[in-house]
Amino acid sequence: MESNSSIMESKPSHPLHQIAETPTHKLLLKQWLKEEELILNRIATKETQIDSVRNEITQLYCIFFLFHSISLMLLFSASSKWASRTGLCHRSWIPSICSLLCSMGIIWAVRYKTDTESHLEKLLEREKEDGKLLAKCVEELKRKGVEFDLLKEVDALRRAKSLRVEAKVVRKWSARDFVSLFFFSVTCLVLALTRTILCN
Repeated sequence: MESNSSIMESKPSHPLHQIAETPTHKLLLKQWLKEEELILNRIATKETQIDSVRNEITQLYCIFFLFHSISLMLLFSASSKWASRTGLCHRSWIPSICSLLCSMGIIWAVRYKTDTESHLEKLLEREKEDGKLLAKCVEELKRKGVEFDLLKEVDALRRAKSLRVEAKVVRKWSARDFVSLFFFSVTCLVLALTRTILCN
């Protein structure tokens, strides 16, 4: 019986029991679990914001094409009712300027929203990296128990966050540049069609 009791006493307790009996480790685990939950909430918020921005970008695409489609149809129907094309041709700069200004406004809005989307994606990636680092530390704490060196591991976590360097890839052209170029090309085409409809 004495040998059995000595074996039971010498047997180390589970790491989670060790953490529960040590105030500093217990407090650190609670703080990390709370921070992990906050990171998950921020990730969910960022994902919602990105979805919202993408919906707004899609709406701007639709507005751009709908605006030009309706304006061209109205110009075509108006030009077919006029007997004299000379007056219409001289005034063709008015719808052209309106079309150009509206197009530039929509292109700027699309560019702004795509920049916002890119910024949110970077923030989301950073939050996910922080979540992975924190989850790794929590697992180490749960696995090691009191053997977990608080000063060393916490310092390592801080250094990992501060020394994290974002990979900056230098690109001459991005998808946003091609989108802006495409919309500008469509705008030029619409201006040419406006001139053709009103003058020919």
